[in-house]
Amino acid sequence: MSTSLEEIIADFDLIEDWDERYRYLIELGRDLEPLPDSARNDHNKVRGCASQVWIETRSDPDGTLRFRGDSDAHIVKGLVRLTLSIYSGLTPARISVTDAAEVFERLGLSQHLTPQRSNGVRAMVERIRSDARAAEAA
Repeated sequence: MSTSLEEIIADFDLIEDWDERYRYLIELGRDLEPLPDSARNDHNKVRGCASQVWIETRSDPDGTLRFRGDSDAHIVKGLVRLTLSIYSGLTPARISVTDAAEVFERLGLSQHLTPQRSNGVRAMVERIRSDARAAEAA
């Protein structure tokens, strides 16, 4: 993932047209680190998403968590990329207090996502937080 969260926010601020913002989300999804087929398994599958979504969690030696993910839907893949950019590289404690909804609100996505996609984003965030709680307990 070469584009940082700050860069994504700055890019969104420059794009006023919502069709263009959706195209940018799709472009972000194309920037995801490839998820190996072996990671597209039942353990990594996110429940509660209408599209198929997988998130793989890895723990770094310093205790931070790194995430890789993918989806079978273009816009959802961009939402996966955005969500992972919010949380990847944080400690479990920091993940528990980081609110992705604030970022989605700032970008205007809260008002422009379908209820189904919003539920999917919430499911992704809950999955990441659940993995963080498990890592913290380990």
